[in-house]
Amino acid sequence: MTSAAGSSEELKALLPPDAAPRLQSLRLVEGRAILVFDATGLGSLARERLEAAVTAALGSAPGVSDVRVAMMADKAEAPAPAPAPKGPRILAVGSGKGGVGKSTLAVNLAVALARGGRKVGLVDADIYGPSQARLLGTEDKRAVAHEGKLVPVQSEWGVPVLSMAHLTKAGQAIAWRGPKIAGALIQLVEAHWDGAELLVVDLPPGTGDIQLTMLQRFKPAGAVIVSTPQDLALMDAARAADMFAKGGVPIVGVVENMAGYACPHCGEVSDPFGAGGAEAAAKEMDVPFLGRIPLDIAIRREGDAGTPTAAGESPQAEAFTALAQQVGEWLDKQL
Repeated sequence: MTSAAGSSEELKALLPPDAAPRLQSLRLVEGRAILVFDATGLGSLARERLEAAVTAALGSAPGVSDVRVAMMADKAEAPAPAPAPKGPRILAVGSGKGGVGKSTLAVNLAVALARGGRKVGLVDADIYGPSQARLLGTEDKRAVAHEGKLVPVQSEWGVPVLSMAHLTKAGQAIAWRGPKIAGALIQLVEAHWDGAELLVVDLPPGTGDIQLTMLQRFKPAGAVIVSTPQDLALMDAARAADMFAKGGVPIVGVVENMAGYACPHCGEVSDPFGAGGAEAAAKEMDVPFLGRIPLDIAIRREGDAGTPTAAGESPQAEAFTALAQQVGEWLDKQL
């Protein structure tokens, strides 16, 4: 059953300014917003950005469970090539598999870099499983659009951030195919990162659509590979490093996460995931080893509370500070 016309008018009012003039029709059918746009003269990148902006603007609107966008254009007209995007340098944080603490490391690296005087933004590129809103304590905030681009959410830790968690309802599953995923990433990266000199991009695990879009569209200045000392994680980390290398992205180095657990009662250190594996793997891959981050309940507890460990003063914070110093020195040498 089609909704009342008034609902469609309310949705039209939510469209970004550059999308409204191209709108040909909008219907709301059983919670699904169906929009048709005139895409004449738009290149593929501009179309992706338009679709991503519309999806972000309407995806969390009351009564909308899904957004479908169709682009209509004169096939005889060759679209003008889109200009190459400009903006801050990108530092990719990747891993070959999930569960290695990559997102926690990414947010603490971003905060530590910011505390060191750099103007840093954080992009949560894990579209299906965003976590940076929780880790930075910004779950209750929503991103808005200005002049067709998203405006990053400000955290109290000096790092602006954008995540799908800032664009969708809490707990909403995102079931999108490749083109929509690529468009979402483009929208997050090409936001109003005013003044930021560096974007730390928390990539999803693996080597899929997001990673390929990142390599093809944005070409990171460098990549940090995160792994636990476990052999299985190291195998996948090597695949991730190989993907970046083949894409012409320099590897800043490998970080061994969850390295050693100190018992809070007796102080004895154990290694539930092994020890030294990431350092050995870095040597085998001929890339720098950036150090170890301990397996510590304080890091987990502070992450769940939205207070990054790197924002405080503790031995665990010092580990992230040391990592940020190495990464910062590497970035400075590339200028």
